Amino acid sequence: MSVTVKIPSPLRPLTAGAATVDCAPGTISELIDQLDVTYPGVRDRLCQDGQLRRFVNVFVAGEDVRFADGIATVTSDGQEVTILPAVAGG
Repeated sequence: MSVTVKIPSPLRPLTAGAATVDCAPGTISELIDQLDVTYPGVRDRLCQDGQLRRFVNVFVAGEDVRFADGIATVTSDGQEVTILPAVAGG
């Protein structure tokens, strides 16, 4: 099985327009590595100094990974990972 990763619009040019991609289960860091191998440039857009950028939110099964184990948060078969850039305004 796999983990479904929802790709936000600003990253879709890197994923050839794909709104979702499938990855093997693992930690968020491993998923980002998988994405970066297939879609070069993803890691640079999501991470800085080995951590998620401040304006990037990642949710596993609806839970913010910052309140779990950060990029060490483990995913399981069938889960959905959502990458959501922070948006300013109101």
